[in-house]
Amino acid sequence: MKKTGTRLRVLATFAAAASLSLALSGCTKLETHSPSSVRNAADAPADGKAGASGTRARAGGLGTVDCAHAKCIALTFDAGPSENSARLLDILKEKQVPATFFLLGKRHIDTYPELVRRMADEGHEVASHTWTHKILTDAGPDEIREELERPNKEIERLTGKRPTLMRPPQGRTDDTVHDISRELGLAEVLWTVTAKDYQTNDSDLITERVLDQASRDGIILLHDIYDGTVPAVPGIIDALKKRGYVFVTVPQLLAPGKAEPGKVYR
Repeated sequence: MKKTGTRLRVLATFAAAASLSLALSGCTKLETHSPSSVRNAADAPADGKAGASGTRARAGGLGTVDCAHAKCIALTFDAGPSENSARLLDILKEKQVPATFFLLGKRHIDTYPELVRRMADEGHEVASHTWTHKILTDAGPDEIREELERPNKEIERLTGKRPTLMRPPQGRTDDTVHDISRELGLAEVLWTVTAKDYQTNDSDLITERVLDQASRDGIILLHDIYDGTVPAVPGIIDALKKRGYVFVTVPQLLAPGKAEPGKVYR
């Protein structure tokens, strides 16, 4: 897995900015949807009457939360599972924090199937980060479909639940990716907080970067494949809890709304 981490670090460095102000091919402007807008739309009834407060999102065995009132934030991890994921799951279990895992297929799902099952069994959201980390905007429609459908099938086989979310490698997406994602029942999830942990193994720096960017309804991007990331997670969780944040999965962050296939959320 060290080789895999190095390979992805190189890919991520080329992306350096795979950040959210990308000029995306095929789209002059990337239309994204915020968690609050999704919640508000779901709470607004067609008849104009007051919306029901309703039951909010579930978190497996980790309880429920209403993000319309709570100060919610979502912890997400890309490119696993890896040799570091078991320790990460131990930490999340100890801290009673749910996360969303965007998993890679080749050398990850197929290498650590027991960790994929454990993620689902322990109440985390299991989603797709493609099969080989191919940049989807550089691929043809058939390649895009293969990159997205293959991890879907494996995750469903292992967990009994088909993913409804995916994260495009380097955050790169376009109209073709949207269309195929819609066809496959997948919504695209980007992020609002990045520690750029592919650039450093300094856990203190990773923690500092997350805390500096964190805000309500934030989506934190981390990679558990890198050596400095998992050691940073306890400090990130403790510091954000002290600030009043409640950790949720991405679906919880949107509830009572739901992510719609073919749309992009951050």
